[in-house]
Amino acid sequence: MKKRLITLMVAGVMVFSLAACSAQGNTGTDVSAEESSGNSAEAAELETITITSLNGNGEEIELEVPYKPEKVAILDMPSLDIIDSLGEGERVVGSADTSLDYLQDYVTSEEVAKLGTIKEADMEAVMECEPEVIFIGGRLASVYDDLSKIAPVVYLSTDIEKGVVQSVRENAETIASIFGKQEEVESLMEGFDARIEKLASFAADKTAIIGLCTSGGFNILGNDGRCSMIGNEIGFENVGVDADAATSTHGNEASFEFVVEKDPQYIFVMDRDAAINAEGAQLAQEIVENELVKGTDAYKNGNIVYLEHPAVWYTAEGGISALDIMLQDLEGALL
Repeated sequence: MKKRLITLMVAGVMVFSLAACSAQGNTGTDVSAEESSGNSAEAAELETITITSLNGNGEEIELEVPYKPEKVAILDMPSLDIIDSLGEGERVVGSADTSLDYLQDYVTSEEVAKLGTIKEADMEAVMECEPEVIFIGGRLASVYDDLSKIAPVVYLSTDIEKGVVQSVRENAETIASIFGKQEEVESLMEGFDARIEKLASFAADKTAIIGLCTSGGFNILGNDGRCSMIGNEIGFENVGVDADAATSTHGNEASFEFVVEKDPQYIFVMDRDAAINAEGAQLAQEIVENELVKGTDAYKNGNIVYLEHPAVWYTAEGGISALDIMLQDLEGALL
């Protein structure tokens, strides 16, 4: 009887051990399944991603776009600038024309279709390159709906309230999210805030007029559009500002008597004619440095700053490389 009891106890222990091993084996299988499922989820790419963009009226919308699209059409230089900075240029199958030196590869490449200009898209060419997503700027907002019939349209802009640097950062994050490269934006934006602060220290308590030369005339720019970084983030007191007048496009035409009356310490000049390669245009320096302006402190002290890369300021503001070049223009003249 005692021997039988011992035998039963041993058998019981063996049964328990086998059951435990079986349970452990099942647990291992479950974990592996979970891990396998997790890995599969990571391996399987998202098909689409939802971003915040603008519609044709400039209103924020939630837009679903393909994730990591293979074919991208570009009708906006700041967006092309950012895509190029992210190393995703091989996805560009069509681009608007540009005179920007650092983006010429997209214009001259036989593999990139010519899609017109940033002001006038060649709709047939856009359709023929069969993009999965299209990028535009404000100049093409009026054809947003037409382009949307071809592919989702990403329309980003510079928000003056947020400032140029923050707008570039946020737009870069939006574009980077489409290509799964969000983690790269921080390094690409590194140093810009410190450079702005250094320029701001220089600009403290200094007055300026910011102007745009076009068609032989001189237009005054406020802090509501082009070159707004000079007055807003960097902090020159823009004495040409008229709170009741919008200057976000080409500014307001002004007499040089107005410039003399304001007598700013600095005059910043963006040559639009040079930016768009206008044939036969008068040089900005010939327009600005007339007998009236020569009587201002800005002229006498050598403080008329001709922005060295007007095409960047005029057509690419909002790009990462563009921001670097724009700050270099100011640093070279002021610091």
